[in-house]
Amino acid sequence: MFLASFVHELARAGVKHLSLAPGSRSTPLALTFARQSDIKLWLHLDERVAAFFALGLAKASGEPVALLCTSGTAAANFFPAIIEAHYARVPLIVLTADRPPELRDIGSAQTIDQIKLYGGYAKWFVEMPLPEDTPEMIRHARMVANRAVATARAAPSGVAHLNFPFREPLIPPPIEIGADALDPLTRVAHAIQSPDQAVIQRLGSELSAAPRGVIVVGPQTDPNFPLAVTGLSARLGYPILADVLSQTRCGAHDLSNVIDAHDAFLRDATTAAALAPEVILRFGDLPTSKPVLQFMQRHATARHIFVDVTGWNDAPRLASDLVYAAPTVFCSQLAEATPSRTDLTWLNRWREVNRRAREAMQAPVLTYEELFEGRVFMELAEALPEGATLYASSSMPVRDLDTFFAARTLSTCFLSNRGANGIDGVVSSALGASVVSAPLVLVIGDIAFYHDLNGLLAAKRHALNATIIVINNDGGGIFSFLPQATPPAEQFEELFGTPHGLTFRPAAELYGAHYWRVTTWAEFRTALSLSLQQTGLKIIELPTQRPSNVTMHRAVWQAVAEALRPVS
Repeated sequence: MFLASFVHELARAGVKHLSLAPGSRSTPLALTFARQSDIKLWLHLDERVAAFFALGLAKASGEPVALLCTSGTAAANFFPAIIEAHYARVPLIVLTADRPPELRDIGSAQTIDQIKLYGGYAKWFVEMPLPEDTPEMIRHARMVANRAVATARAAPSGVAHLNFPFREPLIPPPIEIGADALDPLTRVAHAIQSPDQAVIQRLGSELSAAPRGVIVVGPQTDPNFPLAVTGLSARLGYPILADVLSQTRCGAHDLSNVIDAHDAFLRDATTAAALAPEVILRFGDLPTSKPVLQFMQRHATARHIFVDVTGWNDAPRLASDLVYAAPTVFCSQLAEATPSRTDLTWLNRWREVNRRAREAMQAPVLTYEELFEGRVFMELAEALPEGATLYASSSMPVRDLDTFFAARTLSTCFLSNRGANGIDGVVSSALGASVVSAPLVLVIGDIAFYHDLNGLLAAKRHALNATIIVINNDGGGIFSFLPQATPPAEQFEELFGTPHGLTFRPAAELYGAHYWRVTTWAEFRTALSLSLQQTGLKIIELPTQRPSNVTMHRAVWQAVAEALRPVS
């Protein structure tokens, strides 16, 4: 009754999915979840895959997902995904099975110290009692379940970790939940943090007197934010430097003030200096674009206003004003308190620079005979249907996504694991997201794909629909852009280029995926069109060359700089 009540309360509080890996000590919870029809089970053979799958599912749905494993190092394999969930503010309910107290610290097999295993990366940790079917303990189980969901969901969202000790025998008898346990134990309401009205009025007055401002929007997931921030932009007459992961670059909201080529034209020092702002209003996490970060640092003497629901998320240490408020509410209320600006000279200057930069980017890219990694995202911007989700791996794919995917009116959800910026678990995360996002396309580099090949089994096992575009440049492509590329060639290749010589057709065959290897853009378009029409797992492998990829990127940036002379 203890475990049945716990699982029932999770379902009642809104948990709809459990990602788990098999194990013996977790048997009591696994069987109890299997008997709960309101929670969908996603079984994986690898704990690391299970954790990142849960992460992607929770990221895409915005709702807490439960995660279960047995004792020992199985729980340690959850750690990378838990770190990502912490930094990316993704709600997870982590359930780890454990040995009972009398079997700990005496050399018992498959036993490690799991108390607060994840340290500060978990918002809340609870060492659960051994199951007891007394009224007091059943009520305790329900309370912990309810509170775990509320804690994981509350801003900033994150991880609740519950550690369950179990004695043998491990197979619980089937139990019917009593009628008294079906009613909510506690109803939880989450309030939206609203800014102080005196602050809103003051900022409205001060920003009305500051015509040269920009709005920097980093990664965020609130679906209501784009409409709110574009409304504020229209009032202030400020351009929006919209990170592609901000969900602001595409959609039915007003895109007239959205600057989508900032990564290209802010690389040019002359342009960045000529567009000096007096105010920078920032929302969301740090932007993907390094040129945007450098632009903010270049203009450190400007007034930097950072708005976040909680936390001191200001790595550049530039904030002159830190406002604790829900960004969507803040934008809406500030827009109401601010008169519409009539002189749009500043805004029109940014619009013109953006237009010229975007046009200048297109010209050289379309002349390249060789496959160019940045063009993948230009092609996707033309091909993806309304409502598609585009998941981008860290390293080069997410940067090229931010640079080359132009604003468009079709609704598109952009996701990436940018909490800790790792390349681990990307395949599993994207497949988890595919559960609630269709169609889903993942763009990933060859090293990140290789790193998480185990994750492909989830697509076969659970009949998931996803297209994976593997950009195979035979190694770590991003290092070719970094200072590490300057040592002698043999040292660079050994330590950073890391060529592997792999092609991924055998992996596609192993997991029953449709597979295409493309060498021209016509072949790519055909493969992409077919993959979006078919069900199941599809893999498109696109071979590129690291040295020429760097050359082509730099030619694009140079073309943009030349097109902006003089900056209007």
